[in-house]
Amino acid sequence: MTVKLDFEECLKDSPRFRAEIEVVQNDVSELETRLEKVRVPTYPVIDTTQKSVKTKLHTFVKEDVRHFKDVRKEFERRSECLEGAQAKNAQAPRGKTHEVEEASNALLNARRMFRSEALDYVLEVRERMLSLMDAQAQFFQYGQQSLSELDVYRQKLSDEYTQFVLNSAREKRDMEQRHAAIKKKVIFSLNSLDPNGIAMEGYLYKRASNAFKTWSRRWFSIQKNQLVYQKKFKQPTVVVEDLRLCTVKPSAENERRFCFEVVSPSKSCLLQADSERQQQAWISAVQNSIASAFQERREDTHSPRQRCSSVSMSSLGSEGRGSGTEQEDSSCKALEEVQAIPGNRQCCDCGEADPEWASINLGITLCIVCSGIHRSLGVHFSKVRSLTLDSWEPELIKLMCELGNTVINRIYEARIDEITIKKPQSSSPRGDKESWIKSKYVEKKFIHKLPETGRNTLLRRSSARRNRATTADRSGPKPPLKPKPNHRDEEEDLSALHPGALLYRAAALQNFPVMADALAHGANVNWVNTAEESSTPLIQAVSANALAACEFLLQNGANVNQADSNGRGPLHHGTILGHTGLVCLFLKRGADYNAKDKNQKDPITIAVDNANADIVTLLRIAKMNKEMREMDEAFGHTGDDTYQDIFRDFSHMASNNPEKLKRRSADPRF
Repeated sequence: MTVKLDFEECLKDSPRFRAEIEVVQNDVSELETRLEKVRVPTYPVIDTTQKSVKTKLHTFVKEDVRHFKDVRKEFERRSECLEGAQAKNAQAPRGKTHEVEEASNALLNARRMFRSEALDYVLEVRERMLSLMDAQAQFFQYGQQSLSELDVYRQKLSDEYTQFVLNSAREKRDMEQRHAAIKKKVIFSLNSLDPNGIAMEGYLYKRASNAFKTWSRRWFSIQKNQLVYQKKFKQPTVVVEDLRLCTVKPSAENERRFCFEVVSPSKSCLLQADSERQQQAWISAVQNSIASAFQERREDTHSPRQRCSSVSMSSLGSEGRGSGTEQEDSSCKALEEVQAIPGNRQCCDCGEADPEWASINLGITLCIVCSGIHRSLGVHFSKVRSLTLDSWEPELIKLMCELGNTVINRIYEARIDEITIKKPQSSSPRGDKESWIKSKYVEKKFIHKLPETGRNTLLRRSSARRNRATTADRSGPKPPLKPKPNHRDEEEDLSALHPGALLYRAAALQNFPVMADALAHGANVNWVNTAEESSTPLIQAVSANALAACEFLLQNGANVNQADSNGRGPLHHGTILGHTGLVCLFLKRGADYNAKDKNQKDPITIAVDNANADIVTLLRIAKMNKEMREMDEAFGHTGDDTYQDIFRDFSHMASNNPEKLKRRSADPRF
């Protein structure tokens, strides 16, 4: 049996150390079983040694192995004490200094006791194995006196035994020195620049995304441009697929201390370290890994369009299609359709050719350098997604095709000729690009300024012309809005409206350039028109059955649950009007299907009254899935993702074949 336990892994108490300890424990149990079955044969030549050898083996089985088990129990007890101290330290409230100090001291003492016990445990394994080797050596030494032909083998065994004794003594001395070192310093369970590509690893607390918001202690590591965690000996779970899509920041919005947040375009992961020093170390490690991922990005041997062609050809001969192929097809479709929009063949901010990234709330394409700068602005300014790495929902592709670089630059670079700042090129330094992007989207230096008049105007369709007559013209005239079908034959000139009212009216008319212009001028995406039952721009887009307009407003922060004066939110209106695609979209974006209007009707009741089988199906599946997920996560299960396939089918129909959703059930009871 080979005993090889790494000291650093022992101190970190990593999953690798636990796995090695488990192997040693299994080997000792197996050895104990075998030794109990050993019967030393009786030969005249070794009859004098039989009693001595049996005594040694009996002592090893009955005393040494039993003592080893006692030490193992003490090791497990110290491990449980350490976990309890870590949990109490993590739960200590930020504002109670005495509790924090008491929890920190208790954690420090528990950690020292555990590490001392861990070293004693490892040393105990070695000493007991040395005792066994001693018994074996004596057996062969006695046997050598009668069996001279084993002299060579005995000499080799004696040399190995001597070397083992020396190694054991050396390791025992090292253990004693490490015992002393533990009392002097605290070693963090962290790595940096590991030869195996692990940039950082150690234990962190992770808050669950379920309704209970429970905290679990997991072994995290940063490796291969990914953030992963491991639970005991199970396979690692990937938290972040590509660190280039993420940002990391400290979090002080909850009661726990030493928290930080890793934010990606699709989700946010809240983590907690054991101390402020560990928190800063993890934040720095994630930031450095993000920077390294951008610097070490390898050029692909094929262009994005060639990759799309290869994916299409490879899928022609297959009858079925996996999730990976679906994601590649989705990315290829997004790349082809989005780059086909005027101006999208070059980066919106620096002009680099064939951009492979996009800002989904702005509706523009970006190169990889500019996408990193956009990501650093925060999701309230720009939400970055890859055109080749991420999967794209059909409504997002439809939204991107409604805008584009040319349209957005007419808004955000309207006064570029009036200022001396020069727009960066693809070869410009990153600092120049960063300065330009912040001036363009954060400070908005290049858009047309609005006059202060007319900012508080209430919007009424019947008085639109009266409002225009009393409001001064804006310096940057808006393109005339397309008329709403069956509303009026003439084009509407709403240039006198303030940004909120302009967004409200443009949402009803599905005019994306004007909506983007209104948001650029500071329109409140949740602006309320008190003259029309406290309706919002999102509810106006629902009334027009404008799927892409709703997606645009949601990506820019519209509240999917904001209700009008009748207590009806966008989901209520979509259900009443029978817009199945919009109902599907709102449910995916977290709409409350239990909300009741003033008539105490929730969307499911309304859908049943209207005999809309598709909407009833979506609402009931969403409700059942949420209940199942909450139950499964409470018991540690992953839940069923079958409902995602149903929602995906409805999303595709709503974007590509909306006529298929125009149906009613003949039986209102379903």
